[in-house]
Amino acid sequence: MKILRRMGRGLLAPMFVTGGLDAVRHPEGKAARASTVVDPVAGTFGLPDDPAPFVRLNGGVQMVGGALLGLGLFTRLSAVALAASLVPTTLAGHPFWAEADASARATQRTQFLKNAAMLGGLLLVAADGA
Repeated sequence: MKILRRMGRGLLAPMFVTGGLDAVRHPEGKAARASTVVDPVAGTFGLPDDPAPFVRLNGGVQMVGGALLGLGLFTRLSAVALAASLVPTTLAGHPFWAEADASARATQRTQFLKNAAMLGGLLLVAADGA
Protein backbone atom coordinates (compact mmCIF):
# COMPACT_ATOMS: atom_id res chain seq x y z
CA MET A 1 0.00 0.00 0.00
CA LYS A 2 2.91 2.34 0.64
CA ILE A 3 3.81 2.40 -3.05
CA LEU A 4 0.20 3.22 -4.00
CA ARG A 5 0.14 6.14 -1.57
CA ARG A 6 3.40 7.46 -2.97
CA MET A 7 2.16 7.09 -6.55
CA GLY A 8 -1.16 8.75 -5.73
CA ARG A 9 0.52 11.73 -4.11
CA GLY A 10 2.98 11.92 -6.99
CA LEU A 11 0.14 12.06 -9.49
CA LEU A 12 -1.80 14.72 -7.57
CA ALA A 13 1.12 17.05 -6.88
CA PRO A 14 2.25 18.26 -10.33
CA MET A 15 -1.13 19.79 -11.18
CA PHE A 16 -0.86 22.03 -8.12
CA VAL A 17 2.81 22.90 -8.56
CA THR A 18 2.45 23.90 -12.21
CA GLY A 19 -0.91 25.62 -11.78
CA GLY A 20 0.32 27.46 -8.70
CA LEU A 21 3.48 28.61 -10.46
CA ASP A 22 1.40 29.96 -13.33
CA ALA A 23 -0.89 31.82 -10.92
CA VAL A 24 2.07 33.38 -9.10
CA ARG A 25 3.80 34.43 -12.32
CA HIS A 26 0.71 35.48 -14.33
CA PRO A 27 -2.15 36.38 -11.97
CA GLU A 28 -3.75 38.80 -14.42
CA GLY A 29 -5.03 35.92 -16.56
CA LYS A 30 -7.00 34.54 -13.63
CA ALA A 31 -7.87 37.79 -11.85
CA ALA A 32 -11.05 38.54 -13.81
CA ARG A 33 -12.59 35.18 -12.92
CA ALA A 34 -11.25 35.32 -9.38
CA SER A 35 -13.07 38.59 -8.76
CA THR A 36 -16.35 36.66 -8.54
CA VAL A 37 -15.02 35.00 -5.38
CA VAL A 38 -12.68 37.75 -4.13
CA ASP A 39 -15.11 40.70 -4.29
CA PRO A 40 -17.68 39.34 -1.80
CA VAL A 41 -14.97 38.16 0.60
CA ALA A 42 -12.97 41.38 0.34
CA GLY A 43 -16.09 43.47 0.91
CA THR A 44 -17.15 41.46 3.93
CA PHE A 45 -13.76 41.56 5.64
CA GLY A 46 -12.62 45.00 4.47
CA LEU A 47 -9.75 43.64 2.38
CA PRO A 48 -8.44 45.16 -0.86
CA ASP A 49 -10.64 44.27 -3.80
CA ASP A 50 -7.79 43.69 -6.27
CA PRO A 51 -7.96 39.95 -7.04
CA ALA A 52 -4.33 39.65 -8.28
CA PRO A 53 -2.73 39.33 -4.80
CA PHE A 54 -5.31 36.72 -3.84
CA VAL A 55 -4.58 34.78 -7.04
CA ARG A 56 -0.86 34.92 -6.23
CA LEU A 57 -1.43 33.84 -2.62
CA ASN A 58 -3.61 30.94 -3.73
CA GLY A 59 -0.97 29.99 -6.30
CA GLY A 60 1.73 30.08 -3.64
CA VAL A 61 -0.31 27.79 -1.40
CA GLN A 62 -0.75 25.41 -4.32
CA MET A 63 2.94 25.45 -5.25
CA VAL A 64 4.18 24.81 -1.72
CA GLY A 65 1.38 22.38 -0.85
CA GLY A 66 1.87 20.47 -4.09
CA ALA A 67 5.62 20.22 -3.55
CA LEU A 68 5.19 19.01 0.03
CA LEU A 69 2.53 16.51 -1.03
CA GLY A 70 4.70 15.18 -3.83
CA LEU A 71 7.66 14.80 -1.48
CA GLY A 72 5.52 13.07 1.15
CA LEU A 73 6.17 15.79 3.76
CA PHE A 74 3.39 17.08 6.01
CA THR A 75 0.95 15.15 3.86
CA ARG A 76 -2.18 15.82 5.93
CA LEU A 77 -1.45 19.52 6.28
CA SER A 78 -0.56 19.94 2.62
CA ALA A 79 -3.65 18.00 1.49
CA VAL A 80 -5.92 20.15 3.68
CA ALA A 81 -4.27 23.36 2.44
CA LEU A 82 -4.59 22.23 -1.17
CA ALA A 83 -8.22 21.23 -0.65
CA ALA A 84 -8.96 24.64 0.85
CA SER A 85 -7.25 26.40 -2.08
CA LEU A 86 -9.05 24.25 -4.62
CA VAL A 87 -12.56 25.29 -3.56
CA PRO A 88 -12.32 28.99 -4.55
CA THR A 89 -10.23 28.05 -7.59
CA THR A 90 -12.98 25.74 -8.80
CA LEU A 91 -15.86 28.08 -8.02
CA ALA A 92 -14.19 31.04 -9.73
CA GLY A 93 -12.54 29.21 -12.59
CA HIS A 94 -15.21 26.77 -13.72
CA PRO A 95 -18.74 28.13 -13.13
CA PHE A 96 -20.38 25.88 -15.72
CA TRP A 97 -23.84 26.90 -14.49
CA ALA A 98 -23.22 30.46 -15.73
CA GLU A 99 -22.22 29.50 -19.28
CA ALA A 100 -24.80 30.22 -21.98
CA ASP A 101 -22.99 28.35 -24.76
CA ALA A 102 -23.56 24.58 -24.57
CA SER A 103 -20.03 23.72 -25.67
CA ALA A 104 -18.43 26.10 -23.16
CA ARG A 105 -20.77 24.80 -20.44
CA ALA A 106 -19.72 21.19 -21.18
CA THR A 107 -16.02 22.13 -21.08
CA GLN A 108 -16.40 24.01 -17.79
CA ARG A 109 -18.45 21.17 -16.28
CA THR A 110 -15.67 18.72 -17.16
CA GLN A 111 -13.06 20.99 -15.55
CA PHE A 112 -15.29 21.48 -12.49
CA LEU A 113 -15.69 17.71 -12.09
CA LYS A 114 -11.95 17.18 -12.60
CA ASN A 115 -11.30 19.58 -9.73
CA ALA A 116 -13.97 17.83 -7.65
CA ALA A 117 -12.16 14.52 -8.28
CA MET A 118 -8.85 16.06 -7.20
CA LEU A 119 -10.60 17.40 -4.09
CA GLY A 120 -11.77 13.85 -3.35
CA GLY A 121 -8.21 12.58 -3.69
CA LEU A 122 -6.93 15.29 -1.36
CA LEU A 123 -9.58 14.44 1.22
CA LEU A 124 -8.49 10.80 1.09
CA VAL A 125 -4.87 11.85 1.63
CA ALA A 126 -5.91 14.10 4.51
CA ALA A 127 -7.86 11.25 6.12
CA ASP A 128 -5.12 8.67 5.52
CA GLY A 129 -2.17 10.92 6.29
CA ALA A 130 0.45 8.31 5.44
